[in-house]
Amino acid sequence: MLQNLIDTLMQFGIWGLFIHSFADAIFFPIPAFFLQVPLSLLQPSNALWLATAGYVACLLGTPIGYLIGRLLGHSVLQKFLKKSWVDAATRMFQKSGEAAILVGSFTPIPFKVFTILSGALNFPLWRLLVYAAFGRAVKFYAVGLLFYSYGRAAEGMVKDVSLYIAAIAIPLIVVFLLIKKKIAKKKALEVQAEVEENVPNTDKMESNTSVRCENDR
Repeated sequence: MLQNLIDTLMQFGIWGLFIHSFADAIFFPIPAFFLQVPLSLLQPSNALWLATAGYVACLLGTPIGYLIGRLLGHSVLQKFLKKSWVDAATRMFQKSGEAAILVGSFTPIPFKVFTILSGALNFPLWRLLVYAAFGRAVKFYAVGLLFYSYGRAAEGMVKDVSLYIAAIAIPLIVVFLLIKKKIAKKKALEVQAEVEENVPNTDKMESNTSVRCENDR
């Protein structure tokens, strides 16, 4: 049944991919990658336009998936998706929400798992959109550029595209998160230092006030 639906969407070309990618961020169990590849194979010269359509549709669908998570919670994922997908995504979120979204943007796990989980776990929507915008761009345009550059010869290359992207991107994500954590820690120490500096001044002001009151008496 699902394959018949994908075949139907394929007949609509770029608009079919738009619909598929939009649904991929909300409820459709098959990632848009599986429609982007055959469409790009048919018309490699349009591969970048296909990537753009899929990318934009995914970002439009992301807030809706997020809202479903907020309203229906984590349980909705267990009803419609593989337990292994949900468990893997949940573990990633528990370690780091940002890393989960970035890595999840180009893994075989359907992206809706991460949009719905973000809502269910009250992850900030604006952060979801920012990280999704980066991660999904990498996934869609990596496929688009391969077909645009190599034509139909890229068919054999895209089979492991998620693996290649992950091998390059995951170390970069780790470095990014470490830098972010270091900056946050530095800011926290600066704030703490400012507070500690102000405490003696406050005590001094209170002492001076007490002296004035006694003098007035």
